[in-house]
Amino acid sequence: MAKHGTNSEDYSRPLKRLLLAVLVLCLFGLFLFWRIDSPRVERFRAQVIDAVLPGFDWAMAPVTGAVNILRDFQSYQRIHEQNQELRRVLRQMTAWKEAALQLEQENARLRDLNNVRLDPRLTYITGVVLADSGSPFRQSVLINVGSRDGIVDGWATMDGIGLVGRVSGVGANTSRVILLTDTTSRIPAVIQPSGQRALVTGDNSAAPPIDFLEDPDQVRPGDRIVTSGDGEVFPPGLLIGQVAEDPGGRLRVRLAADYERLEFLRVLRDHGARRVSSPSALILPELPPGTDSDTAQAPEQPDG
Repeated sequence: MAKHGTNSEDYSRPLKRLLLAVLVLCLFGLFLFWRIDSPRVERFRAQVIDAVLPGFDWAMAPVTGAVNILRDFQSYQRIHEQNQELRRVLRQMTAWKEAALQLEQENARLRDLNNVRLDPRLTYITGVVLADSGSPFRQSVLINVGSRDGIVDGWATMDGIGLVGRVSGVGANTSRVILLTDTTSRIPAVIQPSGQRALVTGDNSAAPPIDFLEDPDQVRPGDRIVTSGDGEVFPPGLLIGQVAEDPGGRLRVRLAADYERLEFLRVLRDHGARRVSSPSALILPELPPGTDSDTAQAPEQPDG
């Protein structure tokens, strides 16, 4: 048995060497054949390639799939980078859009201030709103014009469309404006076209109520409300707003001025307004000419 195993090993070793030598010679011959520059050999090589390569598609499938996956990953990476860049540009465009909207609103306000039609006898000065009181019990704003600009207490203020309030408190460089919505505001008004006179009273709400109306039956929602000029509180004809009706049936004013965006206010110089120089004249009757107030007799009082 041992002798038989030794003989098989003696035959296998030379056979392996022979096969290895034949394989090396074949490969070397194939290399030389592949390097030969001849038209016939070139045609033969082309035929061999056409016959052999289609049968190796299954072997190239994993390589092709790996290459496609790598290309898809690179494509997704580029798309992600482009998406991030587009997001950054979108944020910048959003910021520019907000700035453009603010400039557009400011431009519209200025155009309204320039185009509003007022009494030609009234002059005006435009101020910028600096701050809001922010108090639930007092509705007022601060503007950047004051006594150095000739501002006087009681003058009316408007935005580009409607009446906003009156000046109440003047400093050297700033002035306080009490809005129509403040509880201390009382504005004599006329409702058009009926001509009904009323009083617009502030109650710290966005729509002040209408009080002391002569004939409510002649007033309809949507009617125009302007200042009447009674008591020379405001010049006549300044637009206040329109009549509106709340759910409770009470008539209120839908203000024409945009109180949500008060950026500029026009202060009307009402030089023709009457100023009270002697408060006693508001109570005591005027004396006849030539009568001395010191010698005037008081009316007789009944006894007891």
